[in-house]
Amino acid sequence: MGVGIIGVIVPILPTAPFLLLSGFFFAKGSEKFHNWFRSTKLYKNHLESFVESKSMTLKSKLSILIPVSIMIIIAFIFVNNLHARIALAIVLIIKYIYFFVYIKTIKECESSMELDE
Repeated sequence: MGVGIIGVIVPILPTAPFLLLSGFFFAKGSEKFHNWFRSTKLYKNHLESFVESKSMTLKSKLSILIPVSIMIIIAFIFVNNLHARIALAIVLIIKYIYFFVYIKTIKECESSMELDE
């Protein structure tokens, strides 16, 4: 986690992978942290239906896809390396294919009914 926090300041170090890994290991290693995370608004709004039924609402999908897509597009614009641009384009395409082919899209009312059961 410390390396991830340092990566926020130092542009050479990647931030997201280290913070995601530390979050994963905290959740696996601490029942208290796991229960806290599952009670957060972020988890309930965007991840709970996915974890339970491998499905998400269109609103949840777009709230995840749009900010990430904007960051990838910005990186694509500023990178002058052809290989890096191809890799970014592939990541963007695979991300949309995964979200719209492999994750079922449900309506808001279906999502709330699943959570009530």
